Amino acid sequence: MTTFQPLITSRTDESLTRLKSRFDEQGYLHFKQAIHPQRCERLMHDMLDCLQPHIVLDPQSKLPRLMGKPFFETDPIWDQVYPKIQSLPSFHDFFHQEDAQQLMQKVVGPEVFVYPMKLGRIACPKKLGYETPPHQDARSHQAGPTMAGMWVALHDTQQGMGRLQLLPGSHKQGVRSVAEADGVGGVQCEIFADETTWHVSDVERGDVIIFHSCCVHRAEPNTSDSTVRLSIDTRFCDYGAPVFISNLDPHHGWRIDDLNWASIYQHWPDTGLQYYWRDYPDIFSDFRY
Repeated sequence: MTTFQPLITSRTDESLTRLKSRFDEQGYLHFKQAIHPQRCERLMHDMLDCLQPHIVLDPQSKLPRLMGKPFFETDPIWDQVYPKIQSLPSFHDFFHQEDAQQLMQKVVGPEVFVYPMKLGRIACPKKLGYETPPHQDARSHQAGPTMAGMWVALHDTQQGMGRLQLLPGSHKQGVRSVAEADGVGGVQCEIFADETTWHVSDVERGDVIIFHSCCVHRAEPNTSDSTVRLSIDTRFCDYGAPVFISNLDPHHGWRIDDLNWASIYQHWPDTGLQYYWRDYPDIFSDFRY
């Protein structure tokens, strides 16, 4: 029988020793509004500008609202709007700001490498069965043990809106076997018989979840009438750790025509973050899993 418990909340002012101990035990850290809510709101509005007329801001709830046909990752509508989101300077700059960097340092140390691949999530209602299945980033990103994921809520997200669920302690079992599955990513990792308790909570705008590369996680179905869950995530590691070559590409650049760095950077006013990874010392291309 599957059961659910609230996310264990961490504080940014806790000692590194305590945070590391919790991360090693649970496989994740959850920080309340550790990214400034106004920064998250600005990015949400930038993304909504790209998503119109399919998704707009509801004037009453102040949450993203689906206006037409629901869609999910790889659908034609998604392929039409996602390159616009990927071209936003604010989208790629988001994890390079000081508040995000300081959180990453609590996990991997003072020198952080933020993966170039930034991922925007558009979880529409009425697409039940297409939510992200249980998986590990270690396999999908061909990552080592020091890589972690960082997920940020761009608006308040309640039960029924596609919250992120984590399987506590699952990282201790290493990289798991996978099978084909519906939903984002197309694969589901093995879940062991004694792993029946998931951690999940309502989150507020600016909440952060950092999770180990082997921590099993998934998205809840979005069962709301019209609310769309928008979030952003990326991967990071200690500078110098091996990074698989596909993580240097734009998210879905391998699949969508003309979604590449040249097209993304075409109208950027600032070149400071462009190709910042070109001198990274350890890029590999052989699959490990």
